[in-house]
Order: sequence, then structure tokens, then C-alpha cells
Amino acid sequence: MSSDSGRTMVIVSYILHLIGACTGLLSIVALIINYVAKDEHGAMIASHHSWMIRTFWYTVLGFVIAWVLAVTFIGIPLALLLSACAWLWYIYRHIRGLIDLAENKSMSATAWL
Repeated sequence: MSSDSGRTMVIVSYILHLIGACTGLLSIVALIINYVAKDEHGAMIASHHSWMIRTFWYTVLGFVIAWVLAVTFIGIPLALLLSACAWLWYIYRHIRGLIDLAENKSMSATAWL
């Protein structure tokens, strides 16, 4: 596959993840695309797929922790705050990824923001 098709696949994945932030299901479709296409188009494209994969799973972890906190009465406000922060972080990371892709930058494996 050409580099252009890899780039297009990354853009589609970012968009699906962003729409999936509101619907849920499309993020899972995008995650599958990320895993399938991760190593097919070179290091820069692979870094974007890995970025989205890490973002997805760390956001899921944030929501799981929020659910556990919600079990307690005191934890409900913390759960709401953590859920909102995880959702905003998810949106931010995908927008940042799109911007860096437009600038032909690889994504850092160690960056949290």
C-alpha cells in the first residue's frame, strides 16, 4: 500500500475516534483499524496508530476507575470529574494527533499530553 493510503487510513481512524467519543461504537471500529493497519505504512504512520491505541485503552482505564469510584457515595463526584477529564483528554489527543499528522510529525511513545 502507498504512503498516501496509510495517511488516509490514519485520518479516517482519527475521525472515527472523534465521532466515537460521542457514540462509542465507532471508536471500536477505529481501534480495529489501528491494530490492523499499524505496521503497514512506515514508522511515522505506525506512531499515529500506536498513539490512538494507547489513547483508547488509557481512556477505558479512566472510565473503569470512574465506575469503581461511583460505587461509593463519596466517589460519585470524583467519578463524574474523572469521566469528564478522561473524555476531554480523549478528544484532545485525537485532535493533537490530526494536527501533528498534518505537519508530518510522528507521535511520541512517551507523551501523555
